Amino acid sequence: MTAPSPSAPIAGLHHVTAISGPPQPNLDYYVRTLGQRLVKKTVNFDAPDVYHLYYGDGEAAPGSILTFFPFMNARRGTAGPGMAQAFSYAVDPAAIDSLAAELGGTRADRFGMPVLQLRDPDGLVVELVGEPGAPARPEAFFGASLWLDDPEPTARLLADGFGYAEVGTETGAGGTWTRLALPGDAPGRVIDLWRSDTPARGRPGAGTIHHIAFRAQDDADQDAIRVRLIDLGMEVTPRIDRQYFNAIYFREPGGVLFEVATDPPGFAIDEAPTELGTALKLPPQYEGRRAQIEAALPPVTVPA
Repeated sequence: MTAPSPSAPIAGLHHVTAISGPPQPNLDYYVRTLGQRLVKKTVNFDAPDVYHLYYGDGEAAPGSILTFFPFMNARRGTAGPGMAQAFSYAVDPAAIDSLAAELGGTRADRFGMPVLQLRDPDGLVVELVGEPGAPARPEAFFGASLWLDDPEPTARLLADGFGYAEVGTETGAGGTWTRLALPGDAPGRVIDLWRSDTPARGRPGAGTIHHIAFRAQDDADQDAIRVRLIDLGMEVTPRIDRQYFNAIYFREPGGVLFEVATDPPGFAIDEAPTELGTALKLPPQYEGRRAQIEAALPPVTVPA
């Protein structure tokens, strides 16, 4: 039986988390080249000898947060079915030409919107989508795209669990796109589902997306979403404290790892807003090992 659509749609994407190679080229690209702010320098809670780097807009707002686990010796990965294949920022359509001249990349058009497709130092696809009213430089997300063998079950989950609605399909370039969107203008409100006509296999590694996270207003909202997802047959984790937000995780029907993250407490919980990203912040359980952890992490320089 299909569950009823939620009474209140989810508020778009909270963050996207990816895997990279060494941290310095990653920092240089996202801060110096794309102009993102490093809003938190911490560690992988499950492997504290690896950084967890968070980028975002000037306010570190949900819907702008891109995070990386940078591994010094990570092998290059490749996107494939059952994986998120790209994320996108919204930019002013009038800025696409100047951004292409500055950044390079490949031009395309999707659902009547101009797209500039870039690749970061590890090959991760970063898209700049022309949307009226967006800023001239990338700040907040437009959305993300998922590569699926069968998009229909994922589309049903996004509709019944999160309040997305299908707004169009488009065929070309060896496959079919299905676009789903949330009402309103919240950052990260678009999810594109890609089905390729050619069999393929993905491989996790540097340059691939680990998971995408949707927004919950607070713990109560997250609890309601969790109940709804379980009613839809998803196997959802209990709440996990990630220091800057609380998280629940599950695999959607196509295999992509989804998270639902709360807006609070936010990234200013342990640093002043003007100082975000300037110091290595550790979760309480690792403070007693700070000297050992700092010695194991590679030195990095944050671009101005």
